[in-house]
Amino acid sequence: MQTHGRLRGRAAIVTGAGGGIGEAIAGTLAREGAAVAVVDLREDLAKRVAAAIEGAGGKALGLRADVTRWAEVDAMVRASLGALGQVDILVNNVGGYATMRTTWEIEETEWDFILALNLKSAFLCSKAVIPHMLARKSGRIVNLSSLVGRTAPALSAAHYSAAKAGVRGLTWHLARELAPHGITVNAIAPWLTLTQRIKKLRRPEVDATLRAQTPLGRFAEPQEVADAVRFLASDEAAYVTGATLDVNGGMFMS
Repeated sequence: MQTHGRLRGRAAIVTGAGGGIGEAIAGTLAREGAAVAVVDLREDLAKRVAAAIEGAGGKALGLRADVTRWAEVDAMVRASLGALGQVDILVNNVGGYATMRTTWEIEETEWDFILALNLKSAFLCSKAVIPHMLARKSGRIVNLSSLVGRTAPALSAAHYSAAKAGVRGLTWHLARELAPHGITVNAIAPWLTLTQRIKKLRRPEVDATLRAQTPLGRFAEPQEVADAVRFLASDEAAYVTGATLDVNGGMFMS
């Protein structure tokens, strides 16, 4: 693995990294020299990504964890610290939702699950790593929000929009709370990103409409989101905190 070294000597945890955007983020941080704990609900996927990083010359650890449960998050962070020695970077990437529904069709259990998956997970993982970052007086936390947390495109659902808006609120609060301790907290707000899951769901007529609505006329690639995370995790972003970086082809302009 050819490393550029911007993150050499640092260790990162990336959640939801068994595929898609998370896999791209984990690989990108590793190419910059970071040791990476690849975390996913499916252990086989986490270990596959970690093995690919190690096969390319990087250092990685594949871990299974349900990041909506404190006991599993705590154990995952302890395992990461035991293997990597430190945690300098946390990327709260895990999230998503399965089905488009109107608000009145959403069951209470589904609401709770989507809020836990997208928002509670970021809180729990941050809670677990912050004491270690405080002890080192440095750290980077990057949260994956979404365009739907900033505005209201038709392609969303109430629970997902609320959760991703909550991620931005959590980002702002943590950024202010942790700034005096040398820890930055920022968010990324992607639009449609061409992961394998999204590619399987695509329909030509819908694609054409959505591309026409996007100023840059195309969807994002996972690597483009990963590159934004790399910036926020690096020394180049040392004076950036509490920010939301829009990686959405111009869909949100304020």
